[in-house]
Amino acid sequence: MPEIQPFRALRYRVDGADLSRVLAPPYDVISPELQAELYARDPRNVIRVVLNRTTGDAGYEEAAATYRGWIEDGVLETEAAPAVYVLEQTFVSSERTLRRYGLLARFRAEDPDRGGVLPHEQTRAAAKEDRWRLLRATRANFSPIFLMFPDPESRFSSLVAESITRPVLAWYTDDQGTGHRLWRVDDEETIAAFQSLLGGARAYIADGHHRHATALRYRDEVGPDGAWTLGYFTPVDSPGLVVEPYHRLLSEGPALDEAEAKLRGHFALRPVAGVSAAAAAAAESKAAWAFALAEPGRGALVAESVPEAARLVPAAAPACLRALDTWFLHHAVLGPLLGVPDRAVSYVHSQVEAERAVEDGRCRLAVLLRGTPVRQIVDVADAGESMPAKSTFFHPKLPSGLVIHPLADAAR
Repeated sequence: MPEIQPFRALRYRVDGADLSRVLAPPYDVISPELQAELYARDPRNVIRVVLNRTTGDAGYEEAAATYRGWIEDGVLETEAAPAVYVLEQTFVSSERTLRRYGLLARFRAEDPDRGGVLPHEQTRAAAKEDRWRLLRATRANFSPIFLMFPDPESRFSSLVAESITRPVLAWYTDDQGTGHRLWRVDDEETIAAFQSLLGGARAYIADGHHRHATALRYRDEVGPDGAWTLGYFTPVDSPGLVVEPYHRLLSEGPALDEAEAKLRGHFALRPVAGVSAAAAAAAESKAAWAFALAEPGRGALVAESVPEAARLVPAAAPACLRALDTWFLHHAVLGPLLGVPDRAVSYVHSQVEAERAVEDGRCRLAVLLRGTPVRQIVDVADAGESMPAKSTFFHPKLPSGLVIHPLADAAR
Protein backbone atom coordinates (compact mmCIF):
# COMPACT_ATOMS: atom_id res chain seq x y z
CA MET A 1 0.00 0.00 0.00
CA PRO A 2 1.38 3.49 -0.82
CA GLU A 3 1.97 5.72 2.14
CA ILE A 4 -0.78 7.91 3.53
CA GLN A 5 -0.27 11.40 4.88
CA PRO A 6 -2.25 13.98 6.84
CA PHE A 7 -3.10 17.17 4.97
CA ARG A 8 -4.53 20.63 5.53
CA ALA A 9 -8.05 20.12 4.27
CA LEU A 10 -10.51 22.68 3.03
CA ARG A 11 -13.89 22.37 4.69
CA TYR A 12 -17.22 24.14 4.41
CA ARG A 13 -17.76 26.74 7.10
CA VAL A 14 -21.23 25.30 7.71
CA ASP A 15 -22.49 23.73 10.91
CA GLY A 16 -24.41 20.56 11.61
CA ALA A 17 -27.43 19.66 9.54
CA ASP A 18 -26.81 22.51 7.09
CA LEU A 19 -24.04 20.42 5.54
CA SER A 20 -26.77 18.49 3.75
CA ARG A 21 -27.47 21.66 1.75
CA VAL A 22 -23.94 22.01 0.38
CA LEU A 23 -22.70 18.44 -0.12
CA ALA A 24 -23.52 16.04 -2.97
CA PRO A 25 -23.11 12.37 -3.92
CA PRO A 26 -20.27 11.35 -6.27
CA TYR A 27 -20.65 12.86 -9.74
CA ASP A 28 -21.26 9.53 -11.49
CA VAL A 29 -24.48 8.70 -9.60
CA ILE A 30 -26.08 12.13 -10.03
CA SER A 31 -28.98 12.16 -12.50
CA PRO A 32 -29.88 15.33 -14.43
CA GLU A 33 -32.89 15.72 -12.16
CA LEU A 34 -30.78 15.52 -9.00
CA GLN A 35 -28.22 17.88 -10.51
CA ALA A 36 -30.94 20.49 -11.03
CA GLU A 37 -32.27 19.93 -7.50
CA LEU A 38 -28.82 20.40 -5.95
CA TYR A 39 -28.24 23.54 -8.00
CA ALA A 40 -31.49 24.96 -6.65
CA ARG A 41 -30.88 23.81 -3.07
CA ASP A 42 -28.04 26.18 -2.21
CA PRO A 43 -25.71 28.45 -4.25
CA ARG A 44 -22.80 26.97 -2.28
CA ASN A 45 -23.58 23.35 -3.17
CA VAL A 46 -20.48 21.49 -4.37
CA ILE A 47 -22.44 20.29 -7.42
CA ARG A 48 -21.43 23.59 -9.05
CA VAL A 49 -17.85 22.34 -9.02
CA VAL A 50 -17.99 18.53 -9.30
CA LEU A 51 -20.70 18.44 -11.99
CA ASN A 52 -21.05 21.92 -13.43
CA ARG A 53 -23.93 22.16 -15.89
CA THR A 54 -22.30 24.69 -18.23
CA THR A 55 -21.10 22.79 -21.30
CA GLY A 56 -17.67 22.71 -22.90
CA ASP A 57 -14.52 24.46 -21.71
CA ALA A 58 -16.58 27.16 -20.03
CA GLY A 59 -17.97 24.60 -17.57
CA TYR A 60 -14.54 23.70 -16.18
CA GLU A 61 -13.53 27.38 -16.07
CA GLU A 62 -16.72 28.21 -14.20
CA ALA A 63 -16.19 25.35 -11.75
CA ALA A 64 -12.66 26.56 -10.99
CA ALA A 65 -13.79 30.17 -10.59
CA THR A 66 -16.59 29.09 -8.25
CA TYR A 67 -14.18 27.05 -6.13
CA ARG A 68 -11.67 29.90 -5.87
CA GLY A 69 -14.46 32.35 -5.07
CA TRP A 70 -15.66 30.21 -2.18
CA ILE A 71 -12.16 30.19 -0.72
CA GLU A 72 -11.82 33.96 -1.08
CA ASP A 73 -15.27 34.55 0.44
CA GLY A 74 -14.67 32.22 3.37
CA VAL A 75 -17.30 29.66 2.35
CA LEU A 76 -14.43 27.16 2.37
CA GLU A 77 -11.84 27.41 5.10
CA THR A 78 -8.41 25.77 5.38
CA GLU A 79 -7.83 23.64 8.46
CA ALA A 80 -5.21 25.03 10.83
CA ALA A 81 -3.07 21.88 10.90
CA PRO A 82 -2.56 18.72 8.84
CA ALA A 83 -4.84 15.86 9.85
CA VAL A 84 -6.54 12.67 8.78
CA TYR A 85 -10.26 12.13 9.38
CA VAL A 86 -12.45 9.26 10.56
CA LEU A 87 -15.87 9.12 8.89
CA GLU A 88 -18.79 7.15 10.31
CA GLN A 89 -21.81 6.41 8.10
CA THR A 90 -24.95 4.96 9.71
CA PHE A 91 -27.52 3.47 7.35
CA VAL A 92 -30.17 0.78 6.90
CA SER A 93 -29.59 -2.20 4.61
CA SER A 94 -31.88 -5.23 4.37
CA GLU A 95 -33.77 -3.95 7.42
CA ARG A 96 -30.57 -3.82 9.50
CA THR A 97 -28.92 -0.69 10.88
CA LEU A 98 -25.22 -0.75 10.00
CA ARG A 99 -22.22 1.49 10.61
CA ARG A 100 -19.22 1.81 8.35
CA TYR A 101 -16.04 3.54 9.44
CA GLY A 102 -13.32 4.75 7.12
CA LEU A 103 -10.23 6.92 7.16
CA LEU A 104 -9.91 9.98 4.91
CA ALA A 105 -6.28 10.75 4.08
CA ARG A 106 -4.10 11.77 1.17
CA PHE A 107 -2.27 8.90 -0.50
CA ARG A 108 -0.01 8.38 -3.47
CA ALA A 109 -1.74 6.84 -6.49
CA GLU A 110 0.32 4.19 -8.22
CA ASP A 111 0.25 2.01 -11.31
CA PRO A 112 -1.59 -1.33 -10.86
CA ASP A 113 1.44 -3.34 -11.98
CA ARG A 114 3.22 -2.32 -8.76
CA GLY A 115 0.63 -4.35 -6.86
CA GLY A 116 -0.14 -1.89 -4.07
CA VAL A 117 -3.40 -0.38 -5.36
CA LEU A 118 -5.49 -2.68 -7.53
CA PRO A 119 -8.56 -1.88 -9.69
CA HIS A 120 -11.36 -4.29 -10.56
CA GLU A 121 -13.00 -2.52 -13.49
CA GLN A 122 -11.98 -0.87 -16.74
CA THR A 123 -12.20 2.89 -17.15
CA ARG A 124 -13.98 4.80 -19.91
CA ALA A 125 -12.18 7.43 -21.95
CA ALA A 126 -14.92 10.06 -21.78
CA ALA A 127 -15.23 9.88 -17.99
CA LYS A 128 -11.46 10.03 -17.52
CA GLU A 129 -11.19 13.07 -19.77
CA ASP A 130 -13.97 14.84 -17.85
CA ARG A 131 -12.36 14.21 -14.45
CA TRP A 132 -8.94 15.18 -15.86
CA ARG A 133 -10.18 18.52 -17.12
CA LEU A 134 -11.87 19.27 -13.79
CA LEU A 135 -8.73 18.35 -11.85
CA ARG A 136 -6.51 20.56 -13.99
CA ALA A 137 -8.93 23.47 -13.66
CA THR A 138 -9.41 23.27 -9.88
CA ARG A 139 -6.20 21.59 -8.66
CA ALA A 140 -8.21 19.89 -5.92
CA ASN A 141 -9.91 16.59 -5.05
CA PHE A 142 -13.52 16.98 -3.90
CA SER A 143 -14.45 13.27 -3.82
CA PRO A 144 -12.32 10.54 -2.24
CA ILE A 145 -11.29 7.36 -3.99
CA PHE A 146 -12.95 4.52 -2.05
CA LEU A 147 -10.44 1.77 -1.16
CA MET A 148 -10.68 -1.51 0.78
CA PHE A 149 -7.84 -3.27 2.55
CA PRO A 150 -7.40 -6.49 4.55
CA ASP A 151 -7.25 -6.11 8.32
CA PRO A 152 -7.33 -9.65 9.75
CA GLU A 153 -6.28 -8.54 13.23
CA SER A 154 -8.90 -5.74 13.42
CA ARG A 155 -6.23 -3.14 14.16
CA PHE A 156 -8.20 -0.55 12.22
CA SER A 157 -11.24 -0.96 14.48
CA SER A 158 -9.08 -0.37 17.55
CA LEU A 159 -7.64 2.83 16.09
CA VAL A 160 -11.09 4.05 15.11
CA ALA A 161 -12.48 3.31 18.58
CA GLU A 162 -9.72 5.47 20.03
CA SER A 163 -10.20 8.24 17.45
CA ILE A 164 -13.92 8.69 17.99
CA THR A 165 -13.48 9.52 21.66
CA ARG A 166 -12.56 13.00 20.38
CA PRO A 167 -15.26 15.66 19.87
CA VAL A 168 -17.28 15.22 16.69
CA LEU A 169 -16.09 17.71 14.06
CA ALA A 170 -19.10 17.59 11.71
CA TRP A 171 -22.39 15.73 11.35
CA TYR A 172 -25.39 15.63 9.03
CA THR A 173 -27.95 13.29 7.44
CA ASP A 174 -28.14 13.02 3.66
CA ASP A 175 -31.13 12.66 1.34
CA GLN A 176 -31.05 8.85 1.60
CA GLY A 177 -31.22 8.96 5.40
CA THR A 178 -27.56 8.05 5.92
CA GLY A 179 -26.10 9.68 9.01
CA HIS A 180 -22.55 11.05 8.83
CA ARG A 181 -20.17 11.93 11.64
CA LEU A 182 -16.61 13.16 11.12
CA TRP A 183 -13.68 13.27 13.55
CA ARG A 184 -10.35 15.05 13.06
CA VAL A 185 -7.22 13.07 13.98
CA ASP A 186 -4.17 15.32 14.21
CA ASP A 187 -1.92 13.82 16.89
CA GLU A 188 1.26 12.29 15.51
CA GLU A 189 1.04 9.02 17.45
CA THR A 190 -2.38 8.01 16.11
CA ILE A 191 -1.54 9.15 12.58
CA ALA A 192 1.65 7.07 12.72
CA ALA A 193 -0.39 4.04 13.80
CA PHE A 194 -2.75 4.44 10.84
CA GLN A 195 0.26 4.87 8.54
CA SER A 196 1.87 1.70 9.88
CA LEU A 197 -1.32 -0.31 9.40
CA LEU A 198 -2.07 0.86 5.87
CA GLY A 199 1.57 0.86 4.82
CA GLY A 200 1.64 -2.93 5.10
CA ALA A 201 -1.62 -3.67 3.31
CA ARG A 202 -2.65 -4.01 -0.32
CA ALA A 203 -5.57 -1.73 -1.23
CA TYR A 204 -8.41 -2.47 -3.65
CA ILE A 205 -10.31 0.29 -5.42
CA ALA A 206 -14.02 -0.03 -4.70
CA ASP A 207 -15.24 3.24 -6.24
CA GLY A 208 -13.27 5.95 -8.00
CA HIS A 209 -11.42 4.13 -10.79
CA HIS A 210 -11.63 7.18 -13.05
CA ARG A 211 -10.36 9.49 -10.33
CA HIS A 212 -7.42 7.17 -9.66
CA ALA A 213 -6.57 7.08 -13.36
CA THR A 214 -6.79 10.87 -13.41
CA ALA A 215 -4.34 11.12 -10.50
CA LEU A 216 -1.86 8.98 -12.43
CA ARG A 217 -2.24 11.17 -15.50
CA TYR A 218 -1.67 14.27 -13.38
CA ARG A 219 1.45 12.64 -11.91
CA ASP A 220 2.76 11.98 -15.41
CA GLU A 221 2.25 15.65 -16.29
CA VAL A 222 3.68 17.39 -13.22
CA GLY A 223 6.00 14.81 -11.66
CA PRO A 224 5.93 12.39 -8.68
CA ASP A 225 4.27 14.84 -6.26
CA GLY A 226 1.30 14.96 -8.62
CA ALA A 227 0.37 11.42 -7.58
CA TRP A 228 -0.99 12.58 -4.21
CA THR A 229 -4.77 12.33 -4.12
CA LEU A 230 -7.64 11.89 -1.65
CA GLY A 231 -8.56 8.42 -0.40
CA TYR A 232 -11.05 6.76 1.93
CA PHE A 233 -9.90 3.46 3.47
CA THR A 234 -12.08 0.82 5.10
CA PRO A 235 -11.45 -2.86 5.93
CA VAL A 236 -12.55 -5.56 3.48
CA ASP A 237 -14.31 -7.44 6.30
CA SER A 238 -16.18 -4.45 7.71
CA PRO A 239 -19.82 -5.39 8.51
CA GLY A 240 -20.80 -2.03 7.03
CA LEU A 241 -19.20 -2.76 3.63
CA VAL A 242 -22.32 -3.33 1.53
CA VAL A 243 -22.35 -4.04 -2.21
CA GLU A 244 -25.76 -3.69 -3.81
CA PRO A 245 -26.66 -5.00 -7.27
CA TYR A 246 -26.94 -3.21 -10.57
CA HIS A 247 -29.98 -4.45 -12.49
CA ARG A 248 -30.36 -4.58 -16.27
CA LEU A 249 -33.16 -3.32 -18.50
CA LEU A 250 -33.46 -4.95 -21.92
CA SER A 251 -35.03 -3.00 -24.78
CA GLU A 252 -34.95 -6.09 -27.02
CA GLY A 253 -35.27 -9.79 -26.39
CA PRO A 254 -37.71 -12.66 -26.01
CA ALA A 255 -40.99 -12.64 -24.14
CA LEU A 256 -40.92 -14.18 -20.68
CA ASP A 257 -42.39 -17.52 -21.76
CA GLU A 258 -39.92 -17.77 -24.66
CA ALA A 259 -37.05 -16.92 -22.31
CA GLU A 260 -38.25 -19.65 -19.95
CA ALA A 261 -38.06 -22.21 -22.74
CA LYS A 262 -34.52 -21.11 -23.65
CA LEU A 263 -33.32 -21.26 -20.05
CA ARG A 264 -34.85 -24.66 -19.25
CA GLY A 265 -32.28 -27.38 -18.69
CA HIS A 266 -29.66 -24.96 -17.40
CA PHE A 267 -31.65 -23.42 -14.54
CA ALA A 268 -34.23 -24.26 -11.93
CA LEU A 269 -37.07 -21.93 -12.87
CA ARG A 270 -39.74 -20.54 -10.58
CA PRO A 271 -42.48 -18.00 -11.39
CA VAL A 272 -43.06 -15.19 -8.89
CA ALA A 273 -45.52 -12.32 -8.67
CA GLY A 274 -43.42 -9.33 -9.71
CA VAL A 275 -40.18 -7.35 -9.56
CA SER A 276 -40.01 -7.06 -5.77
CA ALA A 277 -40.55 -10.78 -5.19
CA ALA A 278 -38.18 -11.63 -8.03
CA ALA A 279 -35.37 -9.44 -6.69
CA ALA A 280 -35.80 -10.86 -3.18
CA ALA A 281 -35.78 -14.46 -4.40
CA ALA A 282 -32.67 -13.91 -6.54
CA ALA A 283 -30.87 -12.20 -3.65
CA GLU A 284 -31.54 -15.17 -1.36
CA SER A 285 -30.40 -17.83 -3.84
CA LYS A 286 -27.38 -19.98 -2.95
CA ALA A 287 -26.93 -21.25 -6.51
CA ALA A 288 -23.65 -20.70 -8.34
CA TRP A 289 -25.44 -18.21 -10.61
CA ALA A 290 -28.86 -16.68 -10.12
CA PHE A 291 -30.98 -13.88 -11.55
CA ALA A 292 -34.62 -13.08 -12.27
CA LEU A 293 -36.51 -11.80 -15.30
CA ALA A 294 -39.60 -9.59 -15.20
CA GLU A 295 -41.81 -8.66 -18.16
CA PRO A 296 -44.32 -5.81 -18.21
CA GLY A 297 -47.78 -7.22 -17.60
CA ARG A 298 -46.60 -10.84 -17.46
CA GLY A 299 -45.02 -11.42 -14.03
CA ALA A 300 -41.51 -12.61 -13.26
CA LEU A 301 -39.30 -15.68 -13.30
CA VAL A 302 -36.44 -16.64 -10.96
CA ALA A 303 -33.58 -18.59 -12.57
CA GLU A 304 -31.14 -20.52 -10.36
CA SER A 305 -28.37 -22.46 -12.06
CA VAL A 306 -28.14 -26.24 -11.97
CA PRO A 307 -24.85 -28.08 -12.58
CA GLU A 308 -25.51 -28.27 -16.33
CA ALA A 309 -25.23 -24.47 -16.54
CA ALA A 310 -21.45 -24.74 -16.17
CA ARG A 311 -21.34 -25.96 -19.78
CA LEU A 312 -22.40 -22.47 -20.89
CA VAL A 313 -19.19 -20.92 -19.52
CA PRO A 314 -16.09 -20.76 -21.76
CA ALA A 315 -13.54 -23.13 -20.25
CA ALA A 316 -10.67 -20.73 -20.94
CA ALA A 317 -12.21 -17.88 -18.93
CA PRO A 318 -10.46 -17.07 -15.63
CA ALA A 319 -12.12 -18.68 -12.62
CA CYS A 320 -12.55 -15.31 -10.89
CA LEU A 321 -14.67 -14.05 -13.80
CA ARG A 322 -16.63 -17.27 -14.28
CA ALA A 323 -17.81 -16.97 -10.67
CA LEU A 324 -19.49 -13.59 -11.26
CA ASP A 325 -23.24 -13.38 -11.89
CA THR A 326 -22.68 -10.33 -14.11
CA TRP A 327 -19.97 -11.99 -16.22
CA PHE A 328 -22.03 -15.17 -16.53
CA LEU A 329 -25.12 -13.17 -17.51
CA HIS A 330 -23.36 -11.25 -20.28
CA HIS A 331 -21.18 -14.07 -21.63
CA ALA A 332 -23.43 -17.10 -21.22
CA VAL A 333 -27.05 -15.93 -21.09
CA LEU A 334 -28.02 -12.62 -22.71
CA GLY A 335 -26.39 -13.15 -26.10
CA PRO A 336 -25.86 -16.91 -26.35
CA LEU A 337 -29.21 -18.06 -24.92
CA LEU A 338 -31.60 -15.13 -25.24
CA GLY A 339 -30.20 -13.41 -28.35
CA VAL A 340 -30.02 -9.98 -26.68
CA PRO A 341 -27.43 -7.64 -28.26
CA ASP A 342 -25.21 -5.41 -26.10
CA ARG A 343 -26.89 -2.28 -27.47
CA ALA A 344 -30.19 -3.38 -25.90
CA VAL A 345 -28.81 -3.43 -22.33
CA SER A 346 -29.08 -0.46 -19.96
CA TYR A 347 -28.44 -0.30 -16.23
CA VAL A 348 -30.31 0.81 -13.12
CA HIS A 349 -29.10 0.48 -9.56
CA SER A 350 -32.38 1.11 -7.82
CA GLN A 351 -34.91 -1.71 -7.57
CA VAL A 352 -37.57 1.00 -7.56
CA GLU A 353 -36.34 2.17 -10.99
CA ALA A 354 -36.56 -1.39 -12.28
CA GLU A 355 -40.11 -1.73 -10.90
CA ARG A 356 -41.18 1.52 -12.56
CA ALA A 357 -39.67 0.50 -15.88
CA VAL A 358 -41.66 -2.74 -15.78
CA GLU A 359 -44.86 -1.06 -14.58
CA ASP A 360 -44.62 1.61 -17.30
CA GLY A 361 -43.67 -0.84 -20.04
CA ARG A 362 -40.35 0.91 -20.69
CA CYS A 363 -38.45 -2.33 -21.20
CA ARG A 364 -38.87 -5.69 -22.85
CA LEU A 365 -37.50 -7.44 -19.79
CA ALA A 366 -35.87 -6.41 -16.54
CA VAL A 367 -33.03 -8.56 -15.21
CA LEU A 368 -32.73 -8.56 -11.41
CA LEU A 369 -29.35 -9.54 -9.98
CA ARG A 370 -27.66 -10.34 -6.68
CA GLY A 371 -25.05 -8.04 -5.19
CA THR A 372 -21.44 -9.05 -5.94
CA PRO A 373 -19.66 -10.41 -2.84
CA VAL A 374 -16.61 -8.43 -1.76
CA ARG A 375 -14.50 -11.61 -1.89
CA GLN A 376 -15.22 -11.93 -5.63
CA ILE A 377 -14.16 -8.31 -6.20
CA VAL A 378 -10.86 -8.96 -4.42
CA ASP A 379 -10.29 -12.15 -6.44
CA VAL A 380 -10.79 -10.29 -9.72
CA ALA A 381 -8.43 -7.50 -8.67
CA ASP A 382 -5.76 -9.95 -7.47
CA ALA A 383 -5.92 -11.75 -10.81
CA GLY A 384 -5.49 -8.50 -12.75
CA GLU A 385 -8.86 -8.97 -14.46
CA SER A 386 -11.76 -6.56 -15.00
CA MET A 387 -15.41 -7.06 -14.15
CA PRO A 388 -18.22 -6.23 -16.60
CA ALA A 389 -19.55 -2.69 -16.49
CA LYS A 390 -21.93 -1.91 -13.64
CA SER A 391 -21.13 -4.99 -11.56
CA THR A 392 -20.94 -3.27 -8.17
CA PHE A 393 -22.71 -0.51 -6.30
CA PHE A 394 -21.11 0.21 -2.94
CA HIS A 395 -23.61 1.62 -0.45
CA PRO A 396 -23.67 4.17 0.99
CA LYS A 397 -21.76 6.46 -1.33
CA LEU A 398 -19.15 8.88 -0.01
CA PRO A 399 -20.09 12.57 -0.05
CA SER A 400 -18.33 15.06 -2.29
CA GLY A 401 -17.16 18.22 -0.54
CA LEU A 402 -17.07 16.99 3.05
CA VAL A 403 -13.25 17.10 3.12
CA ILE A 404 -11.49 18.75 0.16
CA HIS A 405 -7.87 17.95 -0.69
CA PRO A 406 -6.08 20.86 -2.41
CA LEU A 407 -3.20 19.70 -4.58
CA ALA A 408 -1.12 22.73 -3.60
CA ASP A 409 -0.11 23.47 -0.01
CA ALA A 410 -1.66 20.21 1.22
CA ALA A 411 1.45 18.65 2.72
CA ARG A 412 2.82 19.13 6.19
